[in-house]
Amino acid sequence: MINAAKMNTDLKNYLDQLLTLELDPARKEALEPLINYLRKRNEAQLNFICTHNSRRSQMAQVWAQVAADYHHYNLTSYSGGIEVTACNERTVAALERAGLKTLGAEGDVNPLYKLSYSEEKASIALSSKLFDDSINPSSDFAAVMTCSHAEENCPFVAGADQRIALTYEDPKAFDDSPEEVQAYDLRCAQIAREMFYVFKTVQNGN
Repeated sequence: MINAAKMNTDLKNYLDQLLTLELDPARKEALEPLINYLRKRNEAQLNFICTHNSRRSQMAQVWAQVAADYHHYNLTSYSGGIEVTACNERTVAALERAGLKTLGAEGDVNPLYKLSYSEEKASIALSSKLFDDSINPSSDFAAVMTCSHAEENCPFVAGADQRIALTYEDPKAFDDSPEEVQAYDLRCAQIAREMFYVFKTVQNGN
C-alpha cells in the first residue's frame, strides 16, 4: 500500500495530471483480460514480457507495481525477455521524468537500476533478464506479453496460469531522433495510465 502523502512529490504531481485523462475504449477492451485475471485473486504475480526486456516490459513492471500499491492490491510485478540486453537508459530517464528516483545502478553492460517511488516502499530493481530467469516466478503468475514480437516468438511460458496479450508500440523507433524524449514520455504515460486504470477498476469492482 502507498500513503499518497509519502509518495515522491514529483510522482504525485505527475499522476494527478495524468489520471484525469480518459482511456480510449479500444484500450479499455484490451485491458479486460488482465482485469479479469486480477479480479479472481486477492493477490497476484505478473511477469511482463517483451523481446529484449529493455523498454516496454520494464515500464509495465514499474507502473503495475506502483498502481497496485496505490490501490491497495497485493501484487508482485516482474519482467523478462526472450533475449537479454539491458534496461535501456532512455527507459530509466522517462521514469525519472515521471517522478521516480534512481537510487543507483550496478554494473556496466547490463546495469541493475534501483528506482524509488515512495519512502514507505522498497525500491524496484530493473535489469534485463530472460522471462524464465530464476528471479522471476515459475508458477502462479500471468505472463503479460507487451510486444507483438514476443507474443509471436514466445509461444509457451512455463508455469503461467494465463497468457495475456497487452502490446504497446516500441519507442525504440525514435531513438537518436528529435522525437526521442516525446516518444518515451508518451509510452511511459500510456502504460502508467493503463496500469492505474486496471487496478482502480479491480479494486472498485466496476
